[in-house]
Amino acid sequence: MKYIATRYCESAMFRCWALASVAIVLLCACGKTNVGPEEQLRDWVSRGVTAAENGERRVLVGMISPAYADARGNDRDRIENIFRAYFLRMKKIELLPAIEDITVIGDSAAELLITVGMAGTHDGVLGFSADAYRFSLVLENDGADWQLISARWGELGQELR
Repeated sequence: MKYIATRYCESAMFRCWALASVAIVLLCACGKTNVGPEEQLRDWVSRGVTAAENGERRVLVGMISPAYADARGNDRDRIENIFRAYFLRMKKIELLPAIEDITVIGDSAAELLITVGMAGTHDGVLGFSADAYRFSLVLENDGADWQLISARWGELGQELR
């Protein structure tokens, strides 16, 4: 019984990290259009979601700044490893993002507050998992691309860390 409980907790923890990481990186893409920063950011979210649903790990990692760091101790390499494991495990991923707020600072920085519903199929016991998370993302525009530089997240209804 203890083994089952431990395995369930490990699986839940892995799923939480993987889903959160996928959602964070999903929301990272470049904004190379001649529209304003808010429209670029909305497009960035859309492209990130598409890349994640298609399992395009390299595209997602390319959307993260090499200087990425978060309060959980993750850097870009750690996020890439989480994506790698997650995409190997999940057969199909569906994301439902809802942008709550976009704050643009100048034309080179932005903060996004997003709620993301996530569902996926896998080879596990139930074969399906679903969660909802809230993200606070900090992005920087280097003149050509928006890149994720930091993020905080938590399950819906819980504190962002």
